[in-house]
Formats: sequence, structure tokens, C-alpha cells
Amino acid sequence: MRGDDNGRRNVTSGRDTDLIVLPGGGYSEHVAHEAEPIAAWLTGLGVRASVFRYPLLARHPIPLDALRAEIRRLRDAGARRIGLIGFSAGGHLAGLAGLSPGSDERDAVDFAVLGYAITSMQTETYRPARVILLGEDATPELRRANSLDALVTPSSPPFFVWHTAEDEYVPPEHTYRLAASLAAHGVPHCVHVFAHGPHSLGLAQGSADAAAWTSLAASWIAEQSRGRPISTGARTLERES
Repeated sequence: MRGDDNGRRNVTSGRDTDLIVLPGGGYSEHVAHEAEPIAAWLTGLGVRASVFRYPLLARHPIPLDALRAEIRRLRDAGARRIGLIGFSAGGHLAGLAGLSPGSDERDAVDFAVLGYAITSMQTETYRPARVILLGEDATPELRRANSLDALVTPSSPPFFVWHTAEDEYVPPEHTYRLAASLAAHGVPHCVHVFAHGPHSLGLAQGSADAAAWTSLAASWIAEQSRGRPISTGARTLERES
């Protein structure tokens, strides 16, 4: 890993790492500044990155099934490590893909980066996204089954999670819930909650302390990219050598 004059971190050993970018938008749209600009930043780190526009206005598990099909496509094309980076609702989908049980080992996610993500369908915050994904009358069991904190196990992949304390649309409670579950299950994770900034910051350029998330995430992604595979049943995790 090396730095450039702009303080970025280049992943010199990460050419076998693919990242899938999942923009937010409440499961009703794909927010533009959380799509191609994120992929361009990742490409600058030396990581192959692509934007995946998952189905919108669709009930679970349609978005998850579509994402898993894309993960399998990249695996079949030779990808050795696959990471996900998602924002808001896209962060929720990334978390579901990383944490939900799957029947095909090619679906496995090696690491995930979540930005101001919806992590719980059991809270009343950002209700419109929940209604789109699960329906108006979703049962408590269905809401729990789609809450990331309830899906964490000791074999879950590593997570980098960031948020801002001032987020009014998806309060930082979502990140705290997931972080507590990751810690309780001994899952490697990195969590940053910045003091200032609204929802949907994207790269957060010029956004005070939150602008640091890209440098922090770049270092973390570099660690995941140079990790060595450790088999944990059907899932393979990456650990730093």
C-alpha cells in the first residue's frame, strides 16, 4: 500500500479484489453521487469497482437475489475476493448479502463497507424503505429477519461502518445496533461516527470531519485486500497476514 500527494491509499496488492458499489435511495431510486463517483474513487485505489443498480420498488428477496447473481457472475469470471460498499438502503442490501444465510458458496462476501446504512427494520426510522422492501403489514418475524444486527454470527465477514451523529433520516442508532452485534459475536469491524454532517454525503468532500471516511476506508480496504483466506465452513473470510 502506498500514498499519493492527495493522501489517498493505493492498494498495490488488490488487483484480485472486486468491489460492488450499491448506491442508496430508499429502495425507490439510485442516488447518482453514491454510484459512479464512488467507483471512480475505488478505481483510484487500485481496486476493480463496478456499480450495481439493484431492482427498485421490489419486495424482498428480489434485490438480494439480483445482487447475489451479480456476485456469482464476478466469481465465475475469476474474482478471488469480493467486497461490497453500500450507502443508506444500498448499505442495508450490502449487509443482507454479507450476513444472510445462502445455499451457494459463490454468494459469499469477503468484506463490506457501509455508509449511513439502514441496518434495522425493527425501528420506525426511515419507514418508507421498509414498506417498499417488506410491505405495510410486515410481521415482526420478517422485520427481524431483515435486520442486520439480528443476522450477525461469528463467521460473518469483516465490516467497516460509518455514520454521522447529525443524520436525521437514518439516525446513527442503526450503526450502533450493528456495531454492538458485531462486537458481541467477535466479528472484525471498524466503526466511525462523525460529529457533523447530514444524510447522503457520498464521498463527503468538504464535509468537515466526515470527509476523513475515505482515507480511513482506503486503509481498511487495503488490509482486506492483502489478507489471506481462512475457511469457516461455507464462507471464506479474509484476514491480514
